[in-house]
Amino acid sequence: MSALPNAYAPAPLPAGFVEGLREVFGDRLHLGEAVRRQHGGSESHFEVALPDAVVFAKTTEEVVAVVKLCNAAEVPIIAFGAGTSVEGNTTPVRGGVTVDLSEMNRVLAINPDDFDCTVEAGVRREELNVALRDKGLFFPIDPGANATIGGMASTRASGTNAVRYGTMREAVLSLRVVTPDGRDIRTASRARKSAAGYDITRLLIGAEGTLGIITEVTLRLHGIPEQISSAVCSFDTLAGAVDTVVLAIQLGIPLARVEILDDVQMKAVNAWSKLDYPELTTLFFEFHGSEHAVKEQIATVGDLARQNGGSAFRWSNLAEERARLWKARHQAFYAAVGMRKGCIGWPTDVCVPIGRLAECINETKRDLDSASFPAPILGHVGDGNFHVIFVIDPNNPAEQREAERLNARLVERALSMDGTCTGEHGIGLGKQDWLLRELGDDAVDMMRTIKHALDPKNLFNPGKIFAD
Repeated sequence: MSALPNAYAPAPLPAGFVEGLREVFGDRLHLGEAVRRQHGGSESHFEVALPDAVVFAKTTEEVVAVVKLCNAAEVPIIAFGAGTSVEGNTTPVRGGVTVDLSEMNRVLAINPDDFDCTVEAGVRREELNVALRDKGLFFPIDPGANATIGGMASTRASGTNAVRYGTMREAVLSLRVVTPDGRDIRTASRARKSAAGYDITRLLIGAEGTLGIITEVTLRLHGIPEQISSAVCSFDTLAGAVDTVVLAIQLGIPLARVEILDDVQMKAVNAWSKLDYPELTTLFFEFHGSEHAVKEQIATVGDLARQNGGSAFRWSNLAEERARLWKARHQAFYAAVGMRKGCIGWPTDVCVPIGRLAECINETKRDLDSASFPAPILGHVGDGNFHVIFVIDPNNPAEQREAERLNARLVERALSMDGTCTGEHGIGLGKQDWLLRELGDDAVDMMRTIKHALDPKNLFNPGKIFAD
């Protein structure tokens, strides 16, 4: 496991502080090690760090109360959703109080005529889509994990549908947020556009809980397509797969989803999900639209695939077959980790301009072919974002160092192509140095200035995105 940067031994909780928490939360205050340990890490490769206390909030008013208590006592406070982040985004490196928002899970309003809804931060994306189904609507942002909507906003999540529907940046209309000094604010109305002052909504999306705790989110929705079809196509070469996607986008084909899995990842997926696809670089497609439009899209992309060395499409519009396919894709991380008993997954991601994607993936693949451990590649190839999962022995320091070296080469490569060090995982603990390399000291200092202005005591998720 990786050591925790920006960590130091937390100070003991002030006298009377726990009693103040208990007055607000009663038996929803937890001080035992088991619950604290559950909130001390996530899907990341970093060591666990325990908070001093965990509270389960049910209302924005309770979040306000705990923030005011923490502010007065100068105790750190960390918002927690589903615990699915991978860069140590919610790890309490300086102790404090973790506020679990999972019980704030109500869908507050659905406005079918306006194609929007308002939900509490703890609502999970799969639950939201169940609630929307009978309205003929759906929420398209799909990071793979069944994350909470508040967590997805905090990390500016995207995922498999981003090529067509965008990311949380485009999906969020407004937020309800508790500020570090305990104010309860709304950042915008439900209007589809506004020129009213600073865009506070976008400032908070991706801030990883360092500027405020999101308690409600108003989301842009979409109509459920008339026809949804999925297709799978394998390729002899990775370049052929990437070129197929680039050509499809250049032709203006409205791909809803297009995921790439290399040969190593396909071997893992077949074993984990009991599938029988060729163990070659593979594209998973999904097409949305009218019946005629979807058939036309499939025919065109199928022709492009054949021209680039792809197999015939295996496709289906049956809901159960599509669900099985995308379940296998969503479980790719666990499939990768399952390749080596007793090992952990270190997932990393970059994003580059689409025109440099084939070059970036091919150079990365050459690096990984000589690695001493499995390192599958998969990603949202339609928007230039891909992931590598280093499957390493947590008790082998040599593998840790090798993964660090390979990760550094990957990020340096992406930055040299005018890309970014993270397309969707966020900065958290793991990519703080790379944020400086990507944007420069002056840009990061501007972020620090905003952080210090809004959170002068540095209590909200301290140690994340950048050091103090």
